[in-house]
Amino acid sequence: MLSIRNLHAHFGNQTVLRDITFTLKRGEILGLIGPNGSGKTSLLRCISGVHPSWQGEITFANSAVEEMSIRERAKQFAVVPQNAQMPGAFTVWESVALGRTPHLNWLGQLSDKDKARIDWALQAAEVDTMKNRMLGQLSGGEQQRTLLARALAQDAPILLLDEPTAHLDLHHQIAFLSLLQRLVAQEELAVLIALHDLNLASVYAQRLLLLDIGSIQAEGSPSDVLTSKILRKVYKAPLTVEPNGATESPFIYIDRSKLS
Repeated sequence: MLSIRNLHAHFGNQTVLRDITFTLKRGEILGLIGPNGSGKTSLLRCISGVHPSWQGEITFANSAVEEMSIRERAKQFAVVPQNAQMPGAFTVWESVALGRTPHLNWLGQLSDKDKARIDWALQAAEVDTMKNRMLGQLSGGEQQRTLLARALAQDAPILLLDEPTAHLDLHHQIAFLSLLQRLVAQEELAVLIALHDLNLASVYAQRLLLLDIGSIQAEGSPSDVLTSKILRKVYKAPLTVEPNGATESPFIYIDRSKLS
């Protein structure tokens, strides 16, 4: 569905991505992990069109993304940003309705189809019971679910999420990622999600892409990528990986005996 080949990106005179190549398939969650400054956000911005200075190939369904109009790209890619500032004077319904912008006619009017998609997105993200509440009244978890609903209303086959759980407590992190996992299975979405918590990435992503200093250090299943050798090299920390008996996914912890 989405193919990235030989992607290089720059910020001023600094190279922030080097020779990035991977694919994203429908119905999967690809976790993007790596230390701060590794290039995760830059990669998401290149794909979404926010970062203009890049070379290489980004194709969606064999069409070059850079040749798409802003409107067409918005129909294919929906972005859930990290800790976005949401206008408190908007209601939840009004905020989610903004996701239909790429599909509106030249008068900017919502059709019955648009309204039906908005209502579906509210229900899918489990915020339909608060659709008349003001955004300024919502908790952090409720705001993130509202952002997810807005992305779902956009009806795009690919979701790009930039650390959407970074400022949520553990309960809301699990709730958000479990909801995302269900939606990917039901709607056959393709998701590229940047995550800091390696244990959450291990449980919720089918594949992982590990970046460091703008380059891919490892790619594959959580078991292939999340090894003590690889993580200690990239994170410069005494991380140890053992099998999680409950989920059969790798479990990462700090080896206190090796702390200086």
